[in-house]
Amino acid sequence: MEEAVPLLMTPGPTRVPERVLRAGARPMIHHRTAAFSAELDVALTLLGELFGTRERVLPVHTTGRGAMEAAICNLFSPGDAIAVACNGKFGEMWAGFAESYGVVVHRFATDWNRNADAAELAALLARHPDIGAVAVAYCDTSTGVRNDVASIARVAADRGILTMVDAVSALGGMPFSFDAWEIDVAVTASQKCLMASPGLAFVAMSAGAWRRAERATLPRNYWDFRAIRDAISRAKPETPGTTPVHLVLQVAESLRMMREEGFDAITRRHEAIAGRLRQVVAERSLAMQCPGLDSLAPTVTAIALPAGVSPRAVRDGLKARGILTAAGLDRFEATAFRIGHMGDIRMSDMERTIGALHIALDGVRAASAR
Repeated sequence: MEEAVPLLMTPGPTRVPERVLRAGARPMIHHRTAAFSAELDVALTLLGELFGTRERVLPVHTTGRGAMEAAICNLFSPGDAIAVACNGKFGEMWAGFAESYGVVVHRFATDWNRNADAAELAALLARHPDIGAVAVAYCDTSTGVRNDVASIARVAADRGILTMVDAVSALGGMPFSFDAWEIDVAVTASQKCLMASPGLAFVAMSAGAWRRAERATLPRNYWDFRAIRDAISRAKPETPGTTPVHLVLQVAESLRMMREEGFDAITRRHEAIAGRLRQVVAERSLAMQCPGLDSLAPTVTAIALPAGVSPRAVRDGLKARGILTAAGLDRFEATAFRIGHMGDIRMSDMERTIGALHIALDGVRAASAR
């Protein structure tokens, strides 16, 4: 008997629509043919629209975290300094990548219960004028924070330094304006709001970032953005090495679907779904995992449970009803869990999840009262 497919209400990988699955199940197309180059061009063109940039987006054969590490390799030299907003697991991850390559890291916004603050960054830059870039997550799925990257980028631009944005859990579900916000590097990946399978990342680079890349001396080979830029700039766009063909086909199709729905309509859908869940959190006298956050992402919600209510038990109750959610990360594992609502998730999926959540919560509370 075929096992029922669970509803993925996780922060990624997310559900892949049937139409995208079919695109990825096509017979193999050789990666040096005109047919494949046409699909790659579609994907990169539509990604440029989604990023909000006139720059050509780079396809990187790796995961999101691989592209984050690659950004360090391509933009820095040993001893360079970077400021990193560390108000979540993935901000701290980017700091760790930089340190592993000999880049000096100045952490700010280290409280996971607070949004990254542009004024704090400005003060840090005043104390350390050698800092040449700032890195920040737009959404960090460990907390559900929505950092104000536009304000961060304004501070950085005023001081002539680069802004690097982790948009892995944001692009395609939250408004993004790479050029208008004067962002220099932005990273995303295929398996979140882009509604495709994991394994392919994308990086947008400004002219200023490319100038810095030309001066950077950290070693790079497979990670070399210049080689990728040269390959996609040909009359018949390609990538260096063997391309993950079917991932590109999936992403091209998912972006066609997104364009049909409308990028603005998609962001409104994400906001509405997130708002509905947070309404239920309040009605059930639950709480946000990080109640001090003044702005939350519409792609994931981290929920704190009352003392005595096990996140594992609640998640098991949801799983028994065909819904997969995510554990709290690090310090929040014992007290919270996370519901992802990005990509192909619709209001009907959220209503199903809410119904199951009511049953799971009531069951766990009844069991603990016995």
